Amino acid sequence: MTTPASEAYGRFDRQTAQLQDKRRTQHGSPCFVYTLAFFSALGGFLFGYDTGVVSGAMLLLKREMNLSSLWQELLVSVTVGAAAVSSLAGGYLNGLYGRRICILLASFIFSAGGIILSVAHNKEVLLCGRLTVGLGIGIASMTVPVYIAEVSPSELRGQLVTINTLFITGGQFVASVVDGVFSYLPHDGWRYMLGLSVVPAALQFLGFLFLPESPRWLLQKGDTQNARLVLRRIRGGVNVDEEYESIRSSIEEEKIDAGEGPVLWRILTFAPTRRALIVGCGLQMFQQLSGINTVMYYSATILQMSGVQDDQMAIWLAAATAFTNFLFTLVGVWLVDRVGRRKLTLGSILGTAVSLMVLAAGFLLSAQASPPVTFHPNDPSLHNSTCITYGLCESCMLNPDCGFCYGKNGTVVIESSCMPVDAASTEAAAAGRCSNGTQESLGVFWAYNYCPTSYSWIVLLGLILYLAFFAPGMGPMPWTVNSEIYPLWARSTGNACSAGVNWICNVLVSLTFLHVAQCLTYYGAFFLYSSLALLGFVFVVGCLPETKGLRLEEIEPLFGRQLCSCGAGGSQSVHYIRVNGGNYHSDEDVTDDD
Repeated sequence: MTTPASEAYGRFDRQTAQLQDKRRTQHGSPCFVYTLAFFSALGGFLFGYDTGVVSGAMLLLKREMNLSSLWQELLVSVTVGAAAVSSLAGGYLNGLYGRRICILLASFIFSAGGIILSVAHNKEVLLCGRLTVGLGIGIASMTVPVYIAEVSPSELRGQLVTINTLFITGGQFVASVVDGVFSYLPHDGWRYMLGLSVVPAALQFLGFLFLPESPRWLLQKGDTQNARLVLRRIRGGVNVDEEYESIRSSIEEEKIDAGEGPVLWRILTFAPTRRALIVGCGLQMFQQLSGINTVMYYSATILQMSGVQDDQMAIWLAAATAFTNFLFTLVGVWLVDRVGRRKLTLGSILGTAVSLMVLAAGFLLSAQASPPVTFHPNDPSLHNSTCITYGLCESCMLNPDCGFCYGKNGTVVIESSCMPVDAASTEAAAAGRCSNGTQESLGVFWAYNYCPTSYSWIVLLGLILYLAFFAPGMGPMPWTVNSEIYPLWARSTGNACSAGVNWICNVLVSLTFLHVAQCLTYYGAFFLYSSLALLGFVFVVGCLPETKGLRLEEIEPLFGRQLCSCGAGGSQSVHYIRVNGGNYHSDEDVTDDD
């Protein structure tokens, strides 16, 4: 039985499909658009490569440079902190110099950072290189999604912006393979891992020397002639009068709506853009608070914490999780313009929360089965050490100054003790059976930062499930949605603010993970991230509207309602069809022949 309402929605859906078919026909071949997306998304590849490569490189660096937990967190988080600062500055630079110049600047900084990392001779120079790379990442992270969104036709926009995230996850996977390959070098393998980022950075720089500026930015700056030429080139030479007029009219209306004053102030005082900013920043915040970069930056370390003993094995298992991330991002590219942004995000964040519980359960089971300390060496030099006071491997591991020394009878742990770590290297104990040069002859094993356990497979399963759910939705959707929801006058600043929130929360999570794990235990840390992901689910249910299939100029009215009603109606979309009477062209404009 059909009702008048269902018939009306049926007609609406058919009209929407017809409108999208018409636009697809009008836009001609998207070949050049894909070229633009590819070279733009190399910034995403570099972002992902840096995120992924540090996971494996850190295992080699902490041994070769004897890095403490604090230095490990510094080397990870300084990149994130620099990215937070440069992403905020990127909004100003985008508005002043355009998207193209900012992408060129980012790729140049990437190249410089990669060179510094490859020649670093101590941890201070390494820190400088990581900071430099972070500056490039921040500018690219807020510029690339905006550029792709502004050059893409509406029916391809979701896919093309999501390709940026696909390149991020592809970069993470390539980085994990590079980590695995160079992990076998006894010295300096990390130099190749960190330095190879120069190659894609140089490729992007060379490519963008020949690619155009965003036509929307050109129109905003009053360069109408070049804007029309670029738009026509991007659309394959077809007639672009309707789209050009839609963009220009929207810019003129936005100037009236926006008023005067600093852009951020105008965003905050104009209700639709204020609501859009809250939604955009909220999505970026919950992306990070659900622990993604804890998983990506520390995946190899997490696997070691779960009981994987061999460095190379931990790195290759981390590569398997990175491949899962890449594979399921492909699923997101396929789904984004089919099921829409809202449904994809909801399913993703809920699955992420459940997967974090599985991850926490693996650590909890390992803790409950933690081997006891059964051997107390009679060494006077150890009497003042806090390590000998611990009764379980789990509590011993939570102290970064201690390690676990044990023997094996088959799979059973025997004659185990908690010992202070050698000041020169975490690879051995300061004294006793597991000190330098004695382990192999005595047939004992030294575990730093992990306990021997049979539950490592649950942690690996949790990591894979986590990335399988996170990658299609919560990975790309915060960037995709933020590239769409702001009017042109607010787009650079809105994206800069939301990217800044992303990086600040990234700093918060990555800088504190090892210390949070020490304070709350490993399983407590992941239960915390799971709770935050569930809170994010509630936020998305109430606040995220559907933007699938809409032109950028048609999205602003979705935020005209109260914030918590933005998500109401689920999959309903509103389409606005601009009716053109006599289109006005200035004498300077280049017109298209029908």
